Amino acid sequence: QVQLVESGGGLVQAGGSLRLSCAASGRSFSSYAMAWFRQAPGKEREFVAGVRWNAGVAYYADFVKGRFTISRDNAKNTVDLQMNSLKPEDTAVYFCAAFPSDVPVGYPDYWGRGTQVTVTS
Repeated sequence: QVQLVESGGGLVQAGGSLRLSCAASGRSFSSYAMAWFRQAPGKEREFVAGVRWNAGVAYYADFVKGRFTISRDNAKNTVDLQMNSLKPEDTAVYFCAAFPSDVPVGYPDYWGRGTQVTVTS
C-alpha cells in the first residue's frame, strides 16, 4: 500500500502561479516514475507532466510546455509541479500518480486523491 498526498492547490487569477506538491509514503520510490494528471469538469483525466525517478528526464503535455515544470526530490519522496502563466482552462483537479516503472508510461499503480486548482479571468 502506497499513499500519495497532493497539496498546494487553490484559487488564482489568470497569469498567476501555483506550486503543487506530492508526498509519497509507504515504501521506497527509488524505481518509480511519477506524473501529474488533471481532470476538468466534463472532461476526461489527462496527462500533464511526468518524470523518470532516477534519470531525471521530464515529459510534458503540449498544452503546458513552457509554463509548467515538474521536479522531484528522491530523498524526500516528493514530486512538485510549478505552474506559471496559468489560464482559466487550467482549472481542474490535479492528481499525483506513481508508475511501476522508471518511465511514466502506461497505467499508474497509485493515485493521490487530488487537489483543486481554479484559475479565474
